[in-house]
Amino acid sequence: MPHPLSDGARKLQLCLVALAGSLRGETCAVRVLLLVNDSASSTTARTRVLIHTALSERHDTEVAFTNRRGHAARLARGAATTGTDAVVVLGGDGTLNEAANGVAGTDCVLAALPGGSTNVFARTIGTPDDPLAATQAVLEAFEIGSITSAGLGRTSGRYFLFHCGMGLDAAIVEQVERHPTLKRYLGHPLFLLAGIDTLLRRYDRQTGALSVRTTAPAAATIDGCFVVVAANTDPYTFLGSRPVCIAPAATLHTGLSVVGLRSLRFADALNVLSAVFRANGRLSDTDPSVVQRIDDVRDVTVTGMHPFGHQLDGDHLGAVNELQLEWVPDVLRLAIPAVSE
Repeated sequence: MPHPLSDGARKLQLCLVALAGSLRGETCAVRVLLLVNDSASSTTARTRVLIHTALSERHDTEVAFTNRRGHAARLARGAATTGTDAVVVLGGDGTLNEAANGVAGTDCVLAALPGGSTNVFARTIGTPDDPLAATQAVLEAFEIGSITSAGLGRTSGRYFLFHCGMGLDAAIVEQVERHPTLKRYLGHPLFLLAGIDTLLRRYDRQTGALSVRTTAPAAATIDGCFVVVAANTDPYTFLGSRPVCIAPAATLHTGLSVVGLRSLRFADALNVLSAVFRANGRLSDTDPSVVQRIDDVRDVTVTGMHPFGHQLDGDHLGAVNELQLEWVPDVLRLAIPAVSE
């Protein structure tokens, strides 16, 4: 379904299309900020130089480097408010999340290049795994005007691109973040090890302490959850090349899909994993006493019997007693990679 463009976004889209030829005989210059996280696991100096060169051949491109938490959001916000047309992010999901928060609500376009260990969101929207191939796909998207108006989840004033995880999910992310060097070099195996360690030693497996209440578009509840995920897109993550799909109805143009895991028994966990991998996230055959899902949610509140951790797009943000989430439509101008056949 097409989504309406603001006047500024429409002008930018015409400008981008003009790069493929001419519009009334005039050439349209586009200002681009290449935002680089040099600490991201798959980012190298050579790759960064080649990407900058490719972008600069067609656009007026500046480079900025992130060096601390929150820096990417400030850089992206500054670019958006000073006339930059597009922010291209070379980094992981955390850097991309910050940049999205910086440009959300403006006409500045966000584009993603894979530079992290998993690159969940970039892969979800079809970005090639190779950063140089991804750059060409983004350039082509700019030229043909492949830009969409994307909806995002939001909680506590911060947007998320693909999901907010609460409970055990966030506890695992917290453990991974305590070992940044290992995360850079081990990647997926560290998440698996942290998951096993957290489940066996650091998390209450007896009592599902989280409760879900939705109010829009309809009232619904899920009680007794050990894990709650509010998904804005699907897959939830990737294990190697394999997507882990839990919410097939979640897209950038629909509300959140809220998934609650209500059992951590070994047999139940195996059944859930089997359903996810066998049926690409179609959990309808799973016992509702184990997994429940509510789709197209606009407003949801999650409460805990005690403080629970939460993470947005893989960044752990601490413990809370209650979390209110909402889905905000058409808040992000997003470049959708154009991959040549």
